Amino acid sequence: MQTTANVQIDIQAIQASWQAFDTVAHLRPIRNESDYERMVELMNSLLDKAGDDEDHPLSSLLELASDLVSRYEQEHHAIEPATPKDALRFLMEARGLKQEDLSAIVPQSNLSAILVGKRKISAAMAGKLGKFFGVSPAVFVPR
Repeated sequence: MQTTANVQIDIQAIQASWQAFDTVAHLRPIRNESDYERMVELMNSLLDKAGDDEDHPLSSLLELASDLVSRYEQEHHAIEPATPKDALRFLMEARGLKQEDLSAIVPQSNLSAILVGKRKISAAMAGKLGKFFGVSPAVFVPR
């Protein structure tokens, strides 16, 4: 047994437990899409069982699996933030709105210029658009 800061670690017990656990869970670093898919499946199964109950016996395993998935996604599946004009276009399309539907907030000529990238959204306009769409005005501010 190894001792570290008054904590006894029984490596033989860990090895026996780990081999049994690893046969079932395959918890390890994600190195490729196959590993990623398996870890997402494990994470989803743990979510189904433990949910958001932090006291559930599987919650720490869920946290480990989620961290592994999150790290892999940040490195391999990163999504670039949308530009303000693309966010505006998406929100308009999602709600079936035409440019004239926003005329009380943004004059149509300004809106046309914004949507083609010739004009930026001002802070005041971002506030009005955020309120209209029920989203944070930061959505309409360039990053």
